[in-house]
Amino acid sequence: MFSGIVEEAAKVVSVEQDKGNIHITMECSFVDELKIDQSVAHNGVCLTVVSMTDKTYTVTAIKETLERSNLGCLKPGSLVNLERSMLMNGRLDGHIVQGHVDQTAVCTDVAEADGSWYYSFHYKFNKEMARQGYLTVEKGSVCVNGVSLTVCNSKDDSFQVAIIPFTHDHTNFCQIEKGTVVNLEFDIVGKYISKMMRFQ
Repeated sequence: MFSGIVEEAAKVVSVEQDKGNIHITMECSFVDELKIDQSVAHNGVCLTVVSMTDKTYTVTAIKETLERSNLGCLKPGSLVNLERSMLMNGRLDGHIVQGHVDQTAVCTDVAEADGSWYYSFHYKFNKEMARQGYLTVEKGSVCVNGVSLTVCNSKDDSFQVAIIPFTHDHTNFCQIEKGTVVNLEFDIVGKYISKMMRFQ
């Protein structure tokens, strides 16, 4: 379980292909606090630490994960938003994020707005999935590359988010431009409500 509050935009050291999987090695400031078998969100995707060195750790993304996320686009030097799993004795600063990416979206526009930024995203719309809560709502929550954000200008297949300077500078939003593929996780509360409504 995560909150969508990114701890660090960390650098990819290497990406190794292994049949249908990839092994991603990361360098980050809190590697000495990690342990084997720990869950860490990478651009919003929950992955397990499988090996470590003094300065790096490695996670494995399987075929299912690669088909639903942008992790297959990573290369050495890419910045990845990292968040360790949530402590249950702290404040929930973002929203409930599972680390189970639903699908990808494409950035269609980045507009500077007097010190902040508006990012527009388009995603493949599926009516049946929307009935199950795989959609955005105005002023609702969405997780983009692991960042908990508030939706504006919600449409069936697109939405915008407003990014403050701190988020821009401390996450990989600083590298997102028109055409960039990002990971989406829709709000789990909305999914449950949508499912329950189908049985009434």
